[in-house]
Amino acid sequence: MEAVTRVSATAPALELVRELAATHGPLLFHQSGGCCDGSAPMCLPRGELLIGEQDVLLGEIGGQPFYIGAAQFEYWKHTHLIIDVIAGRGGMFSLEGPLGLRFLTRSRLYTEEEEALLPPVTRGPAQ
Repeated sequence: MEAVTRVSATAPALELVRELAATHGPLLFHQSGGCCDGSAPMCLPRGELLIGEQDVLLGEIGGQPFYIGAAQFEYWKHTHLIIDVIAGRGGMFSLEGPLGLRFLTRSRLYTEEEEALLPPVTRGPAQ
């Protein structure tokens, strides 16, 4: 069985990540349960969002770290997050917005076998 990950991305999302990284440099993804943008994944230049111990590192997409708020992780921990991209406006601070695109989270439940093989998660640094 392949390695089990907590987050992955579709081919179109990975292409957009490459384009955004070429334009903006190193990126960071964060998915929260924020009120304004819902639970949309936000793509930001790395360093523009302070990551703290209430953030959980799920993995990477396109070589860029993907974090989720600890409270959201509790809801999503039994699911594999699949980051996709669609036409439309998403989070107003997310880098893909001016391109008329938005990242979108899709998910699926892990099988029992996959859940047993999940890697442990790490939290962000204490600020």
